[in-house]
Amino acid sequence: MAWYRDNCRQLPWRSDISVYRVWVSEVMLQQTQVKTVIPYYIRFMETWPDLKDLAATGLETVLKTWEGLGYYARARNLHKAAGIVVRDMGGIIPDDYKGFKNLPGVGDYIASAVLSITGSKPHAVVDGNVKRVLARLLCVDAPVNHSAAHKAYKAIAEKLLYEKDPGTYNQAVMELGALVCTPKRPDCGPCPLAGECCAYEKQVTDIFPRRIKKKKVPTVHIAAGIVKKKGKVLITRRKLDGLLGGLWEFPGGKVEPKESSEQACIRELREETGIEAGNLQFLTRVFHAYTHFKIEMDVFFCDYISGRVLLNGPIDHKWVSVDQLHQFPFPRANLKFMELIRG
Repeated sequence: MAWYRDNCRQLPWRSDISVYRVWVSEVMLQQTQVKTVIPYYIRFMETWPDLKDLAATGLETVLKTWEGLGYYARARNLHKAAGIVVRDMGGIIPDDYKGFKNLPGVGDYIASAVLSITGSKPHAVVDGNVKRVLARLLCVDAPVNHSAAHKAYKAIAEKLLYEKDPGTYNQAVMELGALVCTPKRPDCGPCPLAGECCAYEKQVTDIFPRRIKKKKVPTVHIAAGIVKKKGKVLITRRKLDGLLGGLWEFPGGKVEPKESSEQACIRELREETGIEAGNLQFLTRVFHAYTHFKIEMDVFFCDYISGRVLLNGPIDHKWVSVDQLHQFPFPRANLKFMELIRG
């Protein structure tokens, strides 16, 4: 904790601590690097300085502000939780573990982090940084990327928790993992735990933490069409749940075996929107990686031929000018070729 006070980063959510601000920061920091989060966090707080402001805003506006940060279920759950707190709890965020954890998107990590940092509640935090520190400190064999291992690391973290100041302690362990006990080439010299670290003593910091080798991530081939009609293009909105829920996109889908990208584009447009398109012109190929799979997407300009939009899958559609596209939240894969459309 002494090391933390001398070496911690000056981050925007640490300068003005409140339950709402820390909650938002922890949601954003899940699976996302600090340097990526900072500008999003600042913009989010400028737009919605308190929970009531967030709850009063439409989901699409929230998703637009979140655009590019990824893992959009985080934004949907945060927005939903804000609505529940304002509508059902008088605007007061629960200060007990069970009550807070019952809110959408709040798991053990967020509940423990927020309540310990803002309310000094004695809950140990376990994230990737904490697991790495504990694995090296005690030479823990449990693989950090195995779901069953969380329970083991949680038990260790709870035993070590400094209950008189759990918030500072939790942040200190996480910061140590982020700045010193890094995944590769940990800087053991200045580490305040070096004298007690099992992995450092045995010179096996490269072996710990142990990990299960991940399976190769599959690649999915996709075709998408930018359908032009009377100076406007067609966009569709995804269902509110699931991957990229609530975002707008250019319609398309998976290329089937023995099918060309052009054929898949025409077929997907017909199946998803009910319209016929033709005169395809290749625009670009986009590569994008999600957590469990990758995509390579062939993008085409298409001319509207016939038919009325009858959606099968998407929940909404709009014909918009190219200049209006910036008003809608899109997945990052679509953003990668947006400038080509405008150009």
